[in-house]
Amino acid sequence: MMRRLLLTILITASGSVLALEPPSVVGLLPTETARPLLDQDPRVAAARAGLEVARQESSILGRSPYEWTAKALGQQRSLDTGSRYREWNVGIERGIRLPSKGAADRNIGKATVEESEARYGEALHESARVLIALWLDWIAAENGRELAAANLQEVQENLKAVDKRTRAGDASKLDLNLAGADLAEQKRMAIDAKTQASAAWARLSVRFPGINRQSVLLPSPVLIAEDDTLWRDRIIGESDELKVVQTQMRIAQAQAERARADRIPDPTLGVFTASDLGGRERISGVTINIPLPGGLRDSRSAKALAAVEVARNTVELKKRELETGIAGALVSARGAYEGMQIANDGARAMQENARLVQRAYTLGEGDLQSLLLARRQATTAASSALQAQANALKAYYGLLIDAHLVWNLEHD
Repeated sequence: MMRRLLLTILITASGSVLALEPPSVVGLLPTETARPLLDQDPRVAAARAGLEVARQESSILGRSPYEWTAKALGQQRSLDTGSRYREWNVGIERGIRLPSKGAADRNIGKATVEESEARYGEALHESARVLIALWLDWIAAENGRELAAANLQEVQENLKAVDKRTRAGDASKLDLNLAGADLAEQKRMAIDAKTQASAAWARLSVRFPGINRQSVLLPSPVLIAEDDTLWRDRIIGESDELKVVQTQMRIAQAQAERARADRIPDPTLGVFTASDLGGRERISGVTINIPLPGGLRDSRSAKALAAVEVARNTVELKKRELETGIAGALVSARGAYEGMQIANDGARAMQENARLVQRAYTLGEGDLQSLLLARRQATTAASSALQAQANALKAYYGLLIDAHLVWNLEHD
């Protein structure tokens, strides 16, 4: 049983992601399962709602901030002669947004929507990373539980064999005690493995409710063999995190354009009609009000230009951070893959060693302590190989998710 489980852990390279096209990875959580879980995630739902807020904000910015204002004045004129006249004045007026300001506001609204779209994509990306990490933790824990159960069965069989030899006088009471202690330790390890699997499932199912509990073997990672430039260009090109700061820079630029245009105040135009001397005089006319600009508008424009420079440097910093992270992720993925292969070779060697020691003990050519040591070494090596495979998968899938090569992340 242990041998079969070990064989499922041993990994062979199955190819590479050619030209960074979406790969077909056997065992990966399928898209039709993963996407509903991601779409229902509160982080993604909140970002989706935020996108609607941004669209409404863009609609508001596309309209003039001014409204018609109605004015009415009623009065009574009294003369020294004793005559009295009723007089009134009514009119409407409205501020006029200059064309340059309207264009800047529309640019701000468009960039605001683009920023929210990028934030939605980033929320989807982050939730995907959480999902794959929790899912791999659970699958690895389930495989570890099965491995511990197989080890427990072999130790139980070993105890029966020692007990049989003790009864026949071929083994000492000490050997029986050692075998019993080894069984107790393996039972503890099996309980720990079962607990870890249950805890991993709890974390996954609570974070992403609705996921089916279908245990599978850990899939096989692929060696990252492509040119690093392809990965860097793809990940940077798909990075919603970078798109967020880029759109923030465009917003800052549009706000600078708005502040520059705002150095010329918007006029207020109006029309009115009036009646004087009890209707003996009729007056009609137009009004125009233009604020006289001061130094405050120039200061606001200078501040907005300085904000553009801040945003531009933020974009450059984010690019460098991404490039640094990508370079480290590629090195880590390749190192994890090589480490997994070494761990698999070690697991094979320890399993073969345990088989040989078991045979020697059965033939009476070895002692029990050597057998128990060989079994513990094989168990430890198998667990290390399992963990190494999980680590290699996390690194590999992390790159695929960052490059938007799985789960249709590129569509968003």
